[in-house]
Amino acid sequence: MAVQAAEKDAVVLKNVEDEHLNDSPGNPGLISPDKGDISRLLTVPFSGRIRGGMRPGKKIMVMGIVELEPDSFDVSLTCGRDSEKDGAPHDVALKLTARFADRQFLRSARISGKWTVEEASTDYFPFIADQPFRIEIHCEHQRFRIFVDGHQLFDFYHKVKCFSSIDAVQIQGDLHITKLVNGLWVAGCGTVAL
Repeated sequence: MAVQAAEKDAVVLKNVEDEHLNDSPGNPGLISPDKGDISRLLTVPFSGRIRGGMRPGKKIMVMGIVELEPDSFDVSLTCGRDSEKDGAPHDVALKLTARFADRQFLRSARISGKWTVEEASTDYFPFIADQPFRIEIHCEHQRFRIFVDGHQLFDFYHKVKCFSSIDAVQIQGDLHITKLVNGLWVAGCGTVAL
């Protein structure tokens, strides 16, 4: 039963540059290279499929290191991964953008080809050049709850209501990805990797 759930919900990691898929049945959805082993870092831009899509209780965790002289980076949860090949713009359930020039951590969504107004209501900018970070995106029934380095920063209420259609993670910009985890979270109990 647990194996079936793991196979259903695994993040299939895919580097855009080399089209390599990681379907490792031993530990799907988890890659953790050593910081010193740059050759094993996940390349940016990055795209990974979320098998079974998102659902309440599921979380995505991105760990990385900000580049030395960053401008910005984005972490997006997107819909209709296969429709990208048709050239049609896909919906973006959540786009997190860290902009270093004005120290803003923004969030937005794209529905039917139109972007929502960017939300930027936090005074705290959690990212520092050349330093590691951990972003956690928790999916709840009415919202995504976003944490950085263990601190809850904000909520983003769902614009895409069909959670199972949120089937990809895309990361781009001035960062190095060191770890990507797809799992279930249980309040007070941490994460259960799938």
